[in-house]
Amino acid sequence: MNRIYLLLLLVVMASACNNGDQTSDAYGNFEADETIISSEVAGKLIRFDGEEGRQVKVGDVLAIIDSSTVNLQIQQLQAQMKAVAVKKVNLRGQIDVSQQQLQNAKITKDRVHKLFADKAATQQQVDDVDGQVRVLEQQVLSQQTQFASIDSELAVLQAQIASAENQLEKSVITSPVNGTILEKYTELGELAAPSKALVKLADLSELDLRVYVSGAQLPHVKLGQQVEVLIDEDKKTNQHLIGVVNWISSEAEFTPKIIQTKEERVKMVYAVKVKVKNDGRLKIGMPGEVNFQ
Repeated sequence: MNRIYLLLLLVVMASACNNGDQTSDAYGNFEADETIISSEVAGKLIRFDGEEGRQVKVGDVLAIIDSSTVNLQIQQLQAQMKAVAVKKVNLRGQIDVSQQQLQNAKITKDRVHKLFADKAATQQQVDDVDGQVRVLEQQVLSQQTQFASIDSELAVLQAQIASAENQLEKSVITSPVNGTILEKYTELGELAAPSKALVKLADLSELDLRVYVSGAQLPHVKLGQQVEVLIDEDKKTNQHLIGVVNWISSEAEFTPKIIQTKEERVKMVYAVKVKVKNDGRLKIGMPGEVNFQ
């Protein structure tokens, strides 16, 4: 009887040892492409919708920065543009008058010169009309220079308005990607500053399981390959998922200390990413295993 009991015990122990030898091809942790959203302008946060766990889509508003100062700046610049535009219209009228006066003076000049040729006008009259034409020509030239200066002034004001409007647009901070807010780094009413992080978000609908394979395993791993992914269900059993290899490193690296392969630890390994659809069970940082065959 004791011999039968002993044999059964040995069989159970052998079975347990065999189960322990059943290891996966590669191990790693789940990760996602995280995006840090920062402010590009300084100011007080008058709206902040950065609650952790909030799901956002591209274009959803995350925060609004007080832009009252920028609005006043735009109004002042627009008022200056109107004043300069009026100045330009008035100068245009002056140029028209001066050009008409110059045209009349040139006609008079031609008449006086003809009279002088017929000895019906004096040299003084010729000199006077010539001087008048020169003065008007300089006057028109000066006014045209002022006109160009006004155009330059208007261009500067337009550029300043465009810059202020750009600042105004940047005061409304929106999400550039679809995803879930993972962390927030500020609160409503606090001051934002250029490059100051507001929130961190990532698309959790699919996660990448980054694992490491040896050089001997690498020939068996292909882009687009469908593989089996295992995650813990409890201490003894696993949940089975399907993943697709979407990235293979082209360079070897030293095995990360946290990684265990099915072979004894090797010096150099290759990183591989396996994309897995997330039904809510997967979390960033969660460990996972992969079987390639």
